[in-house]
Amino acid sequence: MTDESCGEKDSMERFTYFNKDEFDSDWEKLVERKFGRVYKVKIKVWRETCALKVTEDDYRMKFNYLISVYGICKDPAALVMEYMSMGSLDNLLSSHVLMWPKKFQMIHEMTKGMNFLHSMEPPILHLNLKPANILLDDHLHVKWEEFSSKTEFIEHLTSRGNINYVPPETFTQNPEVPGTKYDVYSFSIIMWEILSQQRASAGLSMTEILIRVSSGKRPSVEKIPEDKPRECDEMIAVMQQCWHQDLSCRPAFSETIRLTEVLSEVLKMPDTVSHGEIRKRLPEQPKKTANSSDDSSLHSLLLRKDFVNFKTSLRKEHVSMLYRDNNSLLHHAVASGDRESVQMVLNLGASVNCQSVKGYSPLIVATQFKSYEICSLLVDSGADVNLSDGDQWTALHFAVQAGDDRTTRLLLDHKARADVKEKDGWTPLHLAAQNGHENIVRILLPRLDSVDEQESQSGRTALHVACTYGHLNIAKLLLNKGADVNKLDKHQSTALHLAADMGHFRVVRLLVSSGIDVNKINEESYSPLHFAALNGYTLICKLLLNKGLDPNTRTRKNWTSMHLAALKGHPETVLVLEENKGLVNAKGKDGWTPLHLACYHRQEKVVRVLLTAGADPNLTEDSGWTALHLACNSSNFPSVLELISHGAEVNAQNNSQSTPLHLAAQHSNIPIVKALLMNNAKLGIQDSKGCTALTYAQRCYNAEAVELLNS
Repeated sequence: MTDESCGEKDSMERFTYFNKDEFDSDWEKLVERKFGRVYKVKIKVWRETCALKVTEDDYRMKFNYLISVYGICKDPAALVMEYMSMGSLDNLLSSHVLMWPKKFQMIHEMTKGMNFLHSMEPPILHLNLKPANILLDDHLHVKWEEFSSKTEFIEHLTSRGNINYVPPETFTQNPEVPGTKYDVYSFSIIMWEILSQQRASAGLSMTEILIRVSSGKRPSVEKIPEDKPRECDEMIAVMQQCWHQDLSCRPAFSETIRLTEVLSEVLKMPDTVSHGEIRKRLPEQPKKTANSSDDSSLHSLLLRKDFVNFKTSLRKEHVSMLYRDNNSLLHHAVASGDRESVQMVLNLGASVNCQSVKGYSPLIVATQFKSYEICSLLVDSGADVNLSDGDQWTALHFAVQAGDDRTTRLLLDHKARADVKEKDGWTPLHLAAQNGHENIVRILLPRLDSVDEQESQSGRTALHVACTYGHLNIAKLLLNKGADVNKLDKHQSTALHLAADMGHFRVVRLLVSSGIDVNKINEESYSPLHFAALNGYTLICKLLLNKGLDPNTRTRKNWTSMHLAALKGHPETVLVLEENKGLVNAKGKDGWTPLHLACYHRQEKVVRVLLTAGADPNLTEDSGWTALHLACNSSNFPSVLELISHGAEVNAQNNSQSTPLHLAAQHSNIPIVKALLMNNAKLGIQDSKGCTALTYAQRCYNAEAVELLNS
């Protein structure tokens, strides 16, 4: 270790260091901002998709609602971060409609992340809260990223595009270093945007925003949809308190977290149906263009649901009116939900199959709004049930995704194609399986010749999708209809791989009882057991092992299930594997044993279980490192004690002739240095550079370590 690295140990000692060749070569650039570039990469050893953020910022924290930082890459200089597959909340709010349970869950998870930051000593401020910095994982759980420092927040206030989320005191007082109540205000504006799914200051200039905020004006709560649950009134009250003009009146996150937790629990949805909590979103009702008729009141009458005056004012020439994005008056009449208004517009000659710029037909709009009576009227008036939008979604796709069984039956009875595919190859059956709409699946199945159609991106069938999301009854229906239980997707995974990876025990049990090949491996040579072990799903591991799955099969990277469970820190799973003849001393890639991985990744409980199960603490990997070397290098004091108590050789030298004491001195870890010395670590051993442990302690200017090693 160099002198420089000794100086950096406070900020970097717990990070994993990566080299460029530890990633697969196909890097995908996700975004490029003023503050760095983000790439989607895959770590070869872990089989883990990550985000690589080229930045100079220092991230150290790990928490469920903060983006995990796996380590640091020196070439290029970058952070290796958790990959958030669903992108940002900013994109989701504009593209999909969130269901109320999901809105409440997101708000609560935001409070949990911020409460964690503010509970630090001293409190850690985010200072850049906005939807673009709220990222979403596969299950639509939120995590924060991209923090500002106290010194840069004023400088980048407008350049970061977060002026909408800045509290009034920033504009009305001298901009001193902000406190925790700055974040509380920003959070309240995001709450409003989640509840309303609108932009807080849409159409306003920066000056207008400053004036409104400074004078105490806030976004209108009347814009929050009328179909809100009664619990939403309490959530709105929290929001209003958080955006109080007087910052001293804004509650701390430690207060709001209790309220949001209660409200979120009331409307909570299971994680297994998280993709059913959103649906594809139609554009906002368009405004009139300059090409439209002079009678602009028709549009406003529909918006206000003043149908009496609309019908009185309506004339034949109005049906050819075009609004923004080529939406017609018929589109607006359909969106209003008034069947009689739609009938009048149709009677005056409106084209029933007219399409907007994005390809939405009036029937698609009616389906999206779940207006069965209007759907029926449009179909009877000659609407093409198989007309698709720009993404090749038909009205049937929308009806199925919404779980609207009446409209689904209506469309199918009027010859909608049950096996129609959108642009990515998803059929209505895929959507029903994903969203858990068992009633829709029952409607679709008798009308399908095959249930094994594969979507084009991953090659998954409806059975793959149902098993991924844990929809047991749908999986049963598909299997009873003849779904191929051993069908492979493009990654050579069966439905069992996917169910085991997601932890759906009952689905795994169903698939096993249906005769699936439990020994099948995917393109990376992962078996279902590897996935279950990697994620710590112990019951699934037991079930698969009882069916004869070999616990010692290897992945392409030469890892056993024991390695993967140790890597991720699952002691119960390690124990189950060992009880079923899993090898605790198996050597994987580069000669690493499960104990090496557990020590390197600071998995203290796993280290204890492995040693108790007979793991050899003195086995070396290909570079001569023992588990004790790795524990010392990771400053993992509890594991150092466990290893020593189980006979670890304290004076073992690796290929660079370094002993554990050399590494403890390099990291200036006094408790570990003391433990090694108490167990007869030798002071005079030199490494390949001719350095003793004392040499490194002196280079790091650690007086206490120098005194210990000089005695």
